[in-house]
Amino acid sequence: MSSWNDSLHFCNWAGVTCNPSNGRVMILNLEAQKLVGSILSSIGNLSLLTRINLQNNSFHSEIPPELGSLLHLQHLNLTANSLGGMIPTNLTHCTELRILKLNYNELTGPIPDQLSSLSKLLILSLGVNSLAGKIPAWIGIVLPSIYNISSIYYFSVTQNHLHGQIPTDVGLTLPNLQIFAGGVNNFKGTIPVSISNASGLKILDFAQNNLTGTLPTSLGRLRTLYWLNFDDNELGYRKNGELNFVNSLVNCTNLFKLGIARNHFGGELPGSIANLSTQMAKFTMGSNLIYGNIPFGIGNLVNLNNLAMEDNLFTGNVPDVIGKLQNLQGLSLNGNDLSGPIPPLFGNLTSLTKLLMEENSFDGTIPSSIGNCYNLQTLNLSRNNLSGTIPIQVIGLSSLSTSLDISYNSLTGPIPSEVGNLINLMELDVSMNNLTGEIPSSIASCTSLEILRMEHNMFQGTISQSLKALRGLLEIDLSHNNLSGQIPSFLGTFSL
Repeated sequence: MSSWNDSLHFCNWAGVTCNPSNGRVMILNLEAQKLVGSILSSIGNLSLLTRINLQNNSFHSEIPPELGSLLHLQHLNLTANSLGGMIPTNLTHCTELRILKLNYNELTGPIPDQLSSLSKLLILSLGVNSLAGKIPAWIGIVLPSIYNISSIYYFSVTQNHLHGQIPTDVGLTLPNLQIFAGGVNNFKGTIPVSISNASGLKILDFAQNNLTGTLPTSLGRLRTLYWLNFDDNELGYRKNGELNFVNSLVNCTNLFKLGIARNHFGGELPGSIANLSTQMAKFTMGSNLIYGNIPFGIGNLVNLNNLAMEDNLFTGNVPDVIGKLQNLQGLSLNGNDLSGPIPPLFGNLTSLTKLLMEENSFDGTIPSSIGNCYNLQTLNLSRNNLSGTIPIQVIGLSSLSTSLDISYNSLTGPIPSEVGNLINLMELDVSMNNLTGEIPSSIASCTSLEILRMEHNMFQGTISQSLKALRGLLEIDLSHNNLSGQIPSFLGTFSL
């Protein structure tokens, strides 16, 4: 601060900027100058100040209420000091304030409700203090005035604690919207029909909120729509016909993602999905009340890489055409009432990393063609009516790394020695079947196993000493078999 002396005009002092027309101080920028002491109340006499930056110093005591006299102040940054006391309510007189940063101090008390009158405030930083009380409601909402800025084309407020409703006229007041995102918040109310007036909209994402009602059928007017995601809301009334909005989406020829999972949609999946965009890669509809057959036309969505239909009420056979969706990486059909055989064409899904088909009524044998899915990491066929032996192509699929679960079926025969190929597998569950023979010694190669469940079968012979190699096991169950012999000491004790 050597420049701060009488030999220089104060407009030439370091950190001081004056208005050239009147010589009055406009900006005070003293960031990281190793300053100590309190902020003097006389700062309120600099009545034309627009910016104050005292960040990263060692100021202590309270914030002087005289700052409220600075009616032209737009930017106040007191971050990273040792300021205490309460946030002065006098700051509400600074009606031009756009940025208020008070974080990393020792402030106490509540956030003043009066700050809600700062209608031009864009940034409010209060973190890392000792503030108490509730977050005021005016911070938990998006200020209504923001929805009136018609030039906005990018609107994203995701992953906050915002609440309130999406205005019914949002598509009229924000006609230039291209991105409208408010996921992971607490928004309630319905999806406005007016949103279809924002004809250039590309991304509409309000996943993980508490929205109710249905999806408007007018969304089909959004010809450039690329991403439509309303996963994890309260949409739908568990009634027939609630998926009719899909019919209008055939006009959205650029649609890449359609997400309606974990809502309350009822009814059948319309056959019009056959006419949805062939560009669509992600289609999530799990955990609803969708019933009926899986439409054959789903095979037209040739670029799907994730198809999630789990935990619904689908019945009937799985159409073979799903086996032609060769870009699929994730296929979730679990938790329905699907029946018939597992299509052998699933062996064509060579990009699959996850195949979930548990908790259905599939019968017949496990197709050996699944062994062609050389990228498969997770396979779950448990809790079905599958019979026959375990195909060596499946039990020997070396890509399996997360889980292989074929429990709760009626599988017979021994475990093939090819199980030793599963050197990266973490969980193997073959329990609750009718498997016979001895535990193959090749299982010693499965050194990544953490969970091994083989209970309730008809295994016989001595407990393979090859189990000694499985020192990463956290859980093992061999009970309810015909095994004998010595349990490896590191496994502890358990029931046979």
